[in-house]
Amino acid sequence: MTTIASAAGINPVSTLKRELHQALFRKRAAALALIAPLAIFLLLTFLAPIALLLKRAVENPEVTRTLPRTVTALAGWDRRSAPPDAAYAALAVDLLKAKEGSSAGALARRLNAEISDARSIIMKTARALPLTTDDGQQLPAVQIKPALIELDPQWGEPALWQAIAKNAAPYSSYYLLAALDFKQDAFGRIERVDAYASVYQKIFGRTFWMSLVATLACLTIAYPLAYWLSTMSERRANLCMILVLIPFWTSVLVRVAAWIVLLQSEGLVNKGLMASGLTQAPLELLFNRSGVYIAMTHIMLPFMILPLYSVMKAIPPTYLRAAVSLGSHPFAAFWRVYVPQTCPGIAAGALLVFILSVGYYITPALLGGPNEQMVSYYIAYFTNVTINWGMACALGALLFAATLVLYALYRRFSKLDVSMV
Repeated sequence: MTTIASAAGINPVSTLKRELHQALFRKRAAALALIAPLAIFLLLTFLAPIALLLKRAVENPEVTRTLPRTVTALAGWDRRSAPPDAAYAALAVDLLKAKEGSSAGALARRLNAEISDARSIIMKTARALPLTTDDGQQLPAVQIKPALIELDPQWGEPALWQAIAKNAAPYSSYYLLAALDFKQDAFGRIERVDAYASVYQKIFGRTFWMSLVATLACLTIAYPLAYWLSTMSERRANLCMILVLIPFWTSVLVRVAAWIVLLQSEGLVNKGLMASGLTQAPLELLFNRSGVYIAMTHIMLPFMILPLYSVMKAIPPTYLRAAVSLGSHPFAAFWRVYVPQTCPGIAAGALLVFILSVGYYITPALLGGPNEQMVSYYIAYFTNVTINWGMACALGALLFAATLVLYALYRRFSKLDVSMV
């Protein structure tokens, strides 16, 4: 056969390689076809919204869309001296078109974030346009500047013009900087906001701190509970695990409402404490951080128990007995032999609980006061109340970035733990 193939000018080795590549290609194509629906679903429901979120966090279209001629006229301005006369003429044309197209409101809201009274100035100027003489003729370009300054003296000051020039690009870091309590001055230099306006760093710090406390509380309760479950027989452990998971299958809103009933002044918790003599008066457990911690710990507890239980169940009990038989104290044997083997479960559970806690909204909103609200509350506020999508997306992008950093650190330390073992 080889002689016949060679005589016919066919290389059997190359033919075999080609058929092998074709077979591998068909297998890969079949595998891709099987996962294509899931990949498309993830793309549409997960990756695309994240991409839009990140894009919206840096978008800055209001000034460039509404004042294109003004932005062009200010392109060479040094932002120190008075703006050129052409900028005033361009502003009059742009604001007149914005008035006709109903886009002046978006511009006014955007500039009002930079200058406190910019909204009233923009809207007042737009209503006064077009500028005409006493006989109804349109003002010549050389007279527009004094007319605008007469309409509002702020047009003669550089501050409002600097805000327009600073936002001349369609993309800006304004919202991201504002979400970290920073801002750009008139010349683009980054600086801290005033002390009275600095709030978001405190909010992020509060979010991470409350999430950390809830994670530690879950770990403190879940570790002995998971250990106790791992020592049971399989039948009893499954029964107890059902009891652990029953609250997990209940709506978060229902569980929060139940805690409101339990923690109120006349609730079961306060009545039990007073009946046992531990307290003489009802404790304030609602609309403060104590109530938020209690509810968060209860809701997050299954997420900590499950990873710990899965790891502990795989640890042979003979390790502890061997350490004790060799002369180790039972507590020392538990701490030095057993606990290190549960570190993967601790890390996985802590990471899961912390990441879920960072994005909490319902529990602090219903059980906490103003000083217990986390980042998610302000994302919802900017989305639903003030309709400031840029600020909401900036806060969401920073929260997403913090989650990725935490996950990267977890991956790094988990690899170190595996290599050390």
